[in-house]
Amino acid sequence: MSEFIPPAKPIIGDEEREAVDRVLRSGMVAQGPEVAAFEHEFSAHFVQGRPVVAVNSGTAGLHLGLLAAGVGAGDEVIVPSFTFAATGNSVALTGATPVFADIEPETFTLDPAAVEASITSKTKGIMPVHLYGHPARMRELEAIARRHDIALYEDAAQAHGASLDGRLVGTFGAFGMFSLYPTKNMTSGEGGMISAATDEIARAARLLRNQGMERQYENEVIGFNARMTDIHAAIGRVQLTKVDAWTATRQANAAFLDANLSGVVVPPVLDGAVHVYHQYTVRVADDRDGFVAALKAEHNIGSGVYYPIPNHRLPSLAHFAPGVDLPATETAAREVVSLPVHPSLSQGDLERIVEAVNTVAGAGA
Repeated sequence: MSEFIPPAKPIIGDEEREAVDRVLRSGMVAQGPEVAAFEHEFSAHFVQGRPVVAVNSGTAGLHLGLLAAGVGAGDEVIVPSFTFAATGNSVALTGATPVFADIEPETFTLDPAAVEASITSKTKGIMPVHLYGHPARMRELEAIARRHDIALYEDAAQAHGASLDGRLVGTFGAFGMFSLYPTKNMTSGEGGMISAATDEIARAARLLRNQGMERQYENEVIGFNARMTDIHAAIGRVQLTKVDAWTATRQANAAFLDANLSGVVVPPVLDGAVHVYHQYTVRVADDRDGFVAALKAEHNIGSGVYYPIPNHRLPSLAHFAPGVDLPATETAAREVVSLPVHPSLSQGDLERIVEAVNTVAGAGA
């Protein structure tokens, strides 16, 4: 059988290793000059110069971003259920209540009508997820937020460089968060970036990540240890020089799949949207799990199912959503499959994926 094609493949090269060695030789390993440089470079690259705050994970970025934006006990934040649990978790960790709203089927992101129907007197904000690398419907969500005088936050964990109407994700909300986990479009090994709309939110996030202090032993608030190390920042700085080329390759790979796949529903792209294809997610209407198993067993091609159990049905979060009915979310959870789209794929790999998907989908028809 042909060599296995994995669903994701982090790219770590000699330049990243040399950057880590440089930091280790310097003796400055914790949060230091590499973190500051990474923040500056990331800000210029992805969020049009907004202040950014580096932290030790994407989840910490969401948690601290929400706290810095003033979210806390008694508040509600509207979020999708069709996402990784960190989205709902981060709201709950502030003491606020995650309110799960349905998605719209095309982009797998929050349905503005479902959001509007979920607003109450306790709603502090809306936190869409730019899922799989496609921007959420920010035009409509911005209008809803303005109309109800509530905040907008962004979970951009999977969407580095995605945009809508020429505006980069991470620049719409009071804050945005980007994950730097190994499987993301770029990585620092582990980490996250908070993009802040104001200097006040950025300063609050910096305090919260570092035990509540800007100056040593002058603790202003109760905080966390959520600092990024210089080792991780050094990796991220190198990856930042490569991510645009990797994204272009992802987009080219996606275009090839779009043009050649049959028997599955390929991911549409909204007018005015730039999709960065963290995942290339198709829908398989009948027997998705059988489809995934056949791809692996018969063709040695990996795939991923993100996310088979929506947040509102997870044991950890279900108590926030008694009786909630999210039909579009349930359908997506039953049908989605993410196919390999990563930049390490060869043309031969892409052709194998097309042949395998078309064969398996045809056999199941």
